[in-house]
Amino acid sequence: MKKLHIQSVKPGDVIAKTIFLENGNVLLGSGMELTARYIDRLMNLGIDTVYIEDKHTEDIIPEDVIRDETRKRAVDSVYRTMTGLIDQPVLERRTSLPNLGSTFRKVFGEILGDLSNRKDILVSLSHLHVADGYFFHHAVNVSILSGLIGLAKGYNQNQLLELGVGALLFDIGMTQIPKELWNKKSPLTEEERKRVHSHTEDGFNLLRAQHDISLLSAHCALQHHERFDGTGYPRQLSASAIHEYAQIVAIADVYDALTSPRPFRHGYSPNEATEFLFASGNSQFDHELVKIFLNHVAVYPIASTVLLSTGQIGVVSSIDSLAPHRPTIRVISEPDGTSVRSPYEIDLRAKEHIKLTITKTL
Repeated sequence: MKKLHIQSVKPGDVIAKTIFLENGNVLLGSGMELTARYIDRLMNLGIDTVYIEDKHTEDIIPEDVIRDETRKRAVDSVYRTMTGLIDQPVLERRTSLPNLGSTFRKVFGEILGDLSNRKDILVSLSHLHVADGYFFHHAVNVSILSGLIGLAKGYNQNQLLELGVGALLFDIGMTQIPKELWNKKSPLTEEERKRVHSHTEDGFNLLRAQHDISLLSAHCALQHHERFDGTGYPRQLSASAIHEYAQIVAIADVYDALTSPRPFRHGYSPNEATEFLFASGNSQFDHELVKIFLNHVAVYPIASTVLLSTGQIGVVSSIDSLAPHRPTIRVISEPDGTSVRSPYEIDLRAKEHIKLTITKTL
């Protein structure tokens, strides 16, 4: 299969990887043939990339970092918790949420089990979901990426669970914010900006009131918008004054936000997002944590369609964890635009291809 921008998809193309609704249920399953109507609907729902079946790349199969069933249960738990809080009267939101900690320790325990069972160390997020589901899928992605950093740092089981629960619930304060502000396309007024910024303290207050959630987990909600150089909010903390869990969640939050389509922009490629994080080391984020993160994330994920500096178009077929910027590319189109009869592969690590580069992701 190959991953393509929705603008490059045409009627008759066949979906190769399931697309999910906001609660984790299926919108379009693999094997569905796309029509013009389906394509328009996907665009309207905020889907900007899809995986398509292709005879030249049928053996290229990207695997999400966690199993589909694990993701579905996690998204459903986040969805039910968050929507339940949104629907509650304000006074009731401030009361204890029964078994919140135990529920999300179980959820993250499953995620952690999947992460620990992976043989490779380069991770990519290959799932697709509608824009309305961003809030819920984003929480799960942030927990996955945070868990990845925690494992790489050698955290013990208790530390991993504290970090994971904090990552799953880091944006719980957004349930206290009017929903129309979540994805507002026009610039926020000063009053609206202050209201949105208050979600960090709202989330902290919700979580610290729970008897079964660690105060350190709650600090993920409070501090995930603080920045290493002191330019964040709500308290303009800097460097080590920001708890490491919150620093990790901040990196995961920004990476997934950049690579996800939003109502006001298309999603950035993993390569663009990693370049941003690398450039932000020791300004917005701790450089050492950024390095750990970037050492474990695929810059050009399997099945990505890319344009080479020669004008050839190909699909990423394999990645060497020691040289993630130089993957192996299966060429499917020549510089003049003609499709190849027999696809061939170019290993960008090879000496003969040292001057060949990837110019962009398609």
